[in-house]
Amino acid sequence: MTDSSAHSEIKEKSLRELIEQYARYWYWFILGVIVALVCAFIYLRYTTPSYQSNATVIVKDDKSGGGPAELAAFAELGGFFSKYNNSKIENELAIFNSKRIISEVVKELDLNITYQNIGTIKATELYEYIPFKVQYLSFTDSTRTNPVPALLFEVLSTTEFKVETVEGSNAQTHTFGERVALPFGDITVIPILEYKEKFDSFIGKTVSVQYKPIENVALAYQRRIAVKNDIKNSNVVNISMQSPVRGKAEDFINELIFQYNKDAIQDRGQVAQKTSNFIDSRLEIITRELDSVERNKEQFKSSNRLTNIETEAQLILENASEFNKRQSGVGTQLELANTMIDYMEKSSSNDLLPANIGLDGQEIGEAVNNYNQLILQRNKLLKNSTTKNPVVVNVNNQIEQIRSSILSSLKNTSNGLKISMRDLNFQEAALNSKIAQVPTKEKLYRGIERQQSIKEQLYLFLLQQREEASISLAVTAPKAKIVDSAYSSREPVSPNKPLIYLGALLAGLLLPFTVLYTSFLLNSKVSNRRDVERAISGVMMIGEVPKLKKSDEELIQHNDRSILAESFRILRTNLQYLFVSKQKDTEEAKTIFVTSTIKGEGKTFVAFNLALTLALTGKKVVLVGADIRNPQLHRYLPEADRKNKGLTEYIIEPSLTTQQLASQSEYNPNLNIVLSGIIPPNPAELLMQKRTGEFFAELEQSYDYVIVDTAPSMLVTDTILINKFADLTLYVVRAGYTDKRLLDFPKDAMDEGRLSNLAIVLNNVSMSNFGYGNKYGYTYTNEKKSFIQRLFKR
Repeated sequence: MTDSSAHSEIKEKSLRELIEQYARYWYWFILGVIVALVCAFIYLRYTTPSYQSNATVIVKDDKSGGGPAELAAFAELGGFFSKYNNSKIENELAIFNSKRIISEVVKELDLNITYQNIGTIKATELYEYIPFKVQYLSFTDSTRTNPVPALLFEVLSTTEFKVETVEGSNAQTHTFGERVALPFGDITVIPILEYKEKFDSFIGKTVSVQYKPIENVALAYQRRIAVKNDIKNSNVVNISMQSPVRGKAEDFINELIFQYNKDAIQDRGQVAQKTSNFIDSRLEIITRELDSVERNKEQFKSSNRLTNIETEAQLILENASEFNKRQSGVGTQLELANTMIDYMEKSSSNDLLPANIGLDGQEIGEAVNNYNQLILQRNKLLKNSTTKNPVVVNVNNQIEQIRSSILSSLKNTSNGLKISMRDLNFQEAALNSKIAQVPTKEKLYRGIERQQSIKEQLYLFLLQQREEASISLAVTAPKAKIVDSAYSSREPVSPNKPLIYLGALLAGLLLPFTVLYTSFLLNSKVSNRRDVERAISGVMMIGEVPKLKKSDEELIQHNDRSILAESFRILRTNLQYLFVSKQKDTEEAKTIFVTSTIKGEGKTFVAFNLALTLALTGKKVVLVGADIRNPQLHRYLPEADRKNKGLTEYIIEPSLTTQQLASQSEYNPNLNIVLSGIIPPNPAELLMQKRTGEFFAELEQSYDYVIVDTAPSMLVTDTILINKFADLTLYVVRAGYTDKRLLDFPKDAMDEGRLSNLAIVLNNVSMSNFGYGNKYGYTYTNEKKSFIQRLFKR
């Protein structure tokens, strides 16, 4: 096998091990998914669904109101006209979403008072039918700083109810229609008895009523409502919002459109009223001037005793009739232009201009209408913003441009009319030369009549304009044409059931995975043989001892078929093959040391059960307690034998023999036990004595197997000192107890020669962590387990 293929195999095994590491806890993943899906179901069951409500309107241009409708035709050309159209629709969207308009909607529909039916688990908002209506008559000063508490009503009958606050004030019984005094103010409750059956269904139930300030509710709706112009260069506006009560959302949107139209009608009325006021003021002036001209005419004819002067110059006047008409028309236009110029110079940039005053040419009239429309838009924006708002600044710039353009056009028109009048005057002089014979009185009289004619035409024209302004004031056509009234979706848009269930499924898988991953990440203990093999790659593992329950026997019994007994039988077989591979004479005694890294890893437990397992084969086995610092072997002897002499006495007293030290085990007649003896003050120096070697040599002559329970190798030096007497050293590692970092010690000890002939025994292994199929072989017994026990046996 090449290096690349070997590397691939190792990688493949690592991935498989990783999957198996989590797969053995499959039941936690299933349980997590089930719990998550149940939680998702409960969440969806008791979460109030939200529905989407929409309405579509078209914001009309200002053609019907005398505004700049003609500019819409140039919107596609871009430039100023496109920006103007976009700015205009953005202004209308701002008005739709303004707090002022929304506050009117909230006030009109009483949306600041909510009613909820208190259920066992959750409260449901009431809107389509409310059993009673609460009217808040007055509030105390405390409500300025503290919110009005919610009220809990219990309908007792068609005439009585019980009320208390959520703070737990004493419940009181009152009559419908009665003025009720509460800590925050006075209320009255009016029953709604049009639907008697529905009202009766609320008897005995609790209804919560919450009052909130209109401004707070308006701000909340302002955040929820969405007003958009989805189609570019169009006046189509889509209004939408989400609400758990479909009828409430539909009524809100429809009322919002109504309030918008009402506000637009009021704006148009302001322009018409301003124009009407201007015409009335001009009519007063023209009336006085017309009266003055008529009195001058009367006085002139009376003082000069004139009756029908026109007859004398009939022919000349007939020729000059067309000239007089032209002169009269020019005079009228000049008077109107000068009047408009005078009004604009005296008025401020915040005042509206009179529209349709009769000047010839559409340019000035269209510009005046554009100017008035921008004034109204600017005033609306100032209600909800400041003068520094970019939109307001943009509108002000447009106003100044149009105002300058209008004033310049009026002045140009006035100058042109003056030139025309001057030309007419020159022509008049030429005509007067032809009627030199006409008396001076006739010329004066004709001037008076001309002034009278001009004033009369202007007076009649202003009367006509006043009637048109009155008609415009009376017109109430809505500005927003409804394309689709408010409608709601049939299915809720929130919560999203598929998304919630998918999220629950992922959470159900992720939570156990996270817990397991964190547990594995923080777990520094040895779990299975692979952990040992990765840390100590050159040492053979010859046995795995299963983890015992509290009810399991710690020692192997005669004819024992338990998992513990099977594991030690496998260990015994592996030892025999190991000795054969080392060419050890089967008739010679074998000395096996059992040690560990630290205390508590089960070396005494392994040593005693190994000795029992070897003794079951009929071999003579002796178990020696060589842990002279912390002896544990005495617990396996009867009380009477626990005070026998041991290894330390043998080393100290030359007269002692191993036969005098050995005690027969009550568990097996082929097993003898030699205790460690008294605890000496110098254990290391004592084990270095020559008698120690004689002790092991004497035992090898009397027994087939010498099993030595030694001290932990890392904590003390005792085991290393006597390791030279061992044919094989079993190094015990305890799963779930031994830290992985401690595995560096036996590896270093073996590399440095301090420990020789090392083999690993993994103790306390859970069934799920057995390697190489041991977990299948060990369960091949006559032990019967239920399906649940087999399912969760981990």
